[in-house]
Amino acid sequence: MKEVTSAGAFTVETQSSNLVVAVFKAEWCGDCKFIDPFMPEVEEKYGDRLTFLQVDVDKVGDVSQEQNILGIPSFVAYTDGRELVRFVNKARKSREEIEDFLNKAIDVYRTLHDTAERKEN
Repeated sequence: MKEVTSAGAFTVETQSSNLVVAVFKAEWCGDCKFIDPFMPEVEEKYGDRLTFLQVDVDKVGDVSQEQNILGIPSFVAYTDGRELVRFVNKARKSREEIEDFLNKAIDVYRTLHDTAERKEN
């Protein structure tokens, strides 16, 4: 997972025309530590369809405030600098819930790009 260390880097990464999922976390967060063991497998499973960014809310606090992140870990999908969909709440997240969110993000991304391609043709 690529770590974002500044607001500028976050902006650059989320401007991509590809699907980017930002994972907002913190070192002290127990629910963040809960997902750490299985996230590498999730990254590998979805790595050909999206890019993961790790955003530490303590190190890049301005970004989490601007993105209205109210609980962590939180997952927000972006493309072309726009938010597509988010999985943000204060509850612990299971691998199944995270993968369901990622599948939803991929579906939204594909729908947007398919619609854009039809408009161009």
